[in-house]
Amino acid sequence: MERIDKLLASTGKWSRREVKELIRQGRVFADGRPVSRPEEKADPAAVRLEVDAEQVDCTPYVYVMLHKPAGLLSATEDRDQPTVLDLLPEQLRRRGLFPVGRLDKDTTGLLLLTDDGALAHRLLSPKKHVDKVYRARVEGRVDEEDVRALAAGMVLGDGLRCLPAGLEPLEDASVCLVTLREGKYHQVKRMLAARGKPVISLHRLSMGPLTLDIGLKPGKWRFLTQEERAELLELERTI
Repeated sequence: MERIDKLLASTGKWSRREVKELIRQGRVFADGRPVSRPEEKADPAAVRLEVDAEQVDCTPYVYVMLHKPAGLLSATEDRDQPTVLDLLPEQLRRRGLFPVGRLDKDTTGLLLLTDDGALAHRLLSPKKHVDKVYRARVEGRVDEEDVRALAAGMVLGDGLRCLPAGLEPLEDASVCLVTLREGKYHQVKRMLAARGKPVISLHRLSMGPLTLDIGLKPGKWRFLTQEERAELLELERTI
């Protein structure tokens, strides 16, 4: 059981002080009855909370799909440069969302934002082998030797050992799909550069069961659907 003022404040839409004022004004209802005291408690998984006759989602965690544009840092804050969190409204930033993994400043595509630390840890752990698929445009053309090299697991010039990765040439072979099961620093760029195919552009298409919504324009976001959330949580249980 949780305090109702804490539940409503956890959505990021209101501060605890604002919630108390809403309750004082008789604008908050729990399961159809008015809430009279901020310290009243309810089961967040079962209660139906309404503010001004609109239902409020008080689920413990928030999951946001973002189409990351180029030019933003995959960070929660930075003193000098804009970050992906700057694309969200204030009420979501208040919840303490963070990106699950990082995309380079010039890399675009799927980015999951959440406040679910346990899920993020499982998705990012190399031991869990969660696939991440990228579309890369390179200088030159990838070939079967490149495919075999990535599949065997590369050792980069600085001694970094990479897990076996997938490489699938597309179009004129200057575009390819790269599938990773880990996410080391600049890994796609470093692997392809080591093969003499420097990356011109990089775009993440999917991460585990999540695929970037083709209707989501760069810089736009949406909450995950119930189906997407269920798939993520099912993945968490099985990895």
